Amino acid sequence: MRGTQLTYNDKELKSTRKILRRNLTEHERLLWSKLRARQLDGYKFYRQYSINRFVVDFCCPEKRVVIELDGGHHSEDVQVRSDAERDAIFRNMGIRVLRFWNHEVKSNLYGVLETILQALKDS
Repeated sequence: MRGTQLTYNDKELKSTRKILRRNLTEHERLLWSKLRARQLDGYKFYRQYSINRFVVDFCCPEKRVVIELDGGHHSEDVQVRSDAERDAIFRNMGIRVLRFWNHEVKSNLYGVLETILQALKDS
C-alpha cells in the first residue's frame, strides 16, 4: 500500500471525529495539552484524525506518526488482535504507530513525550 493515496479526514467520519474530540479521556486530554500548538519541538499534531477508515487518537502527518492511547480493554484477546491488525495496516502504509498505556501517560508523561519526540526525529 505504500505510495497508495491515503484519505485523510474523510467527510464520512467527520461526525465521529467531532464526537471523539468532544469526549477526550483524561489521558488524551493530558497528552493533547503537550502536543497541541506545536509545543513538541514544533511538530504539528492533530487529535482524533482519520486515515482511510480508521480514526486515530493523535497524528503527525508530516512525519507519518500515529499515537494511540490504550486503556485496560486493549489487553483483552480480541482487542489485542484487532490492534495488531490495524497497526500492520498502518505499517504497510508507511505509518509508524506508537502505543502507550493510559497509566504511562499519567505516571510518566515526560518519558512518553521523549519517546514520541525520538520517533519523530527518526521518521
